[in-house]
Amino acid sequence: MNKINKLFVERSADKKFLSLYFCAGAPTLEGTADVILTLQRRGIDFLEVGIPFSDPLADGPVIQTAATKALRNGMNVQLLFDQLRSIKQQVTIPLILMGYLNPILHYGIERFCLSCVESGVSGMIIPDLPFKDYLEQVKPVADRYDLRVIMLITPETSEERIRFIDEHTDGFIYMVSSAAITGAQKSFDDAKQAYFRRIDQMQLRNPRMIGFGISNRQTLQAAQDNAAGAIIGSKFVTLLDEAGGNADLALDRLFEALERTE
Repeated sequence: MNKINKLFVERSADKKFLSLYFCAGAPTLEGTADVILTLQRRGIDFLEVGIPFSDPLADGPVIQTAATKALRNGMNVQLLFDQLRSIKQQVTIPLILMGYLNPILHYGIERFCLSCVESGVSGMIIPDLPFKDYLEQVKPVADRYDLRVIMLITPETSEERIRFIDEHTDGFIYMVSSAAITGAQKSFDDAKQAYFRRIDQMQLRNPRMIGFGISNRQTLQAAQDNAAGAIIGSKFVTLLDEAGGNADLALDRLFEALERTE
């Protein structure tokens, strides 16, 4: 069974997951493996590993800066797969690659999926992948390699579209907290809370994870109350950069921040 599916199938009723995102190659080129193994050791449930890209449309300034630094450091798709392959036997949690379509197409979809399997990757998130192209070009290949392609929904996504996504994807659905770019927020307003409740009432087949803007106790609690768990990106990327790539220190500071109310 795919590790993502296994994680959610075996989840106890009261278990809430925490997933972190970081950009491969930032702040240091060789730090990817250490970050993954450290976060796994510290109990993070699964990880999103960002593939740096020069034009990350869905990302805010924090992740854009990390991607720029990673590219300048020399990170690329092939090097990332090489780094992941070197620790494949040590990694037990699901790894999801988050990257934009252009580098993946340049690498080749079939080759990309094969490299995912060879490197211990369980799935991918491609924010700018049109759903039609997903169904016709990506899903058949990903299914052949037992990989999950995770789709995003926002408060603006129609109910019809959400149900269509739910029907044609597997693993989990990534609920973006707002239609804005990534970045930490102090709280989720009434409109976002209503969005969370609306999706919950749809009783979708796939579990849901909430991301974008989670940085303190209020936002974490809101995500965990309305989904299977939370995904934290910008806040952890900032702390990892401030810690010079020391994932233990960055995680200590993240946990401190998640205990605070603002």
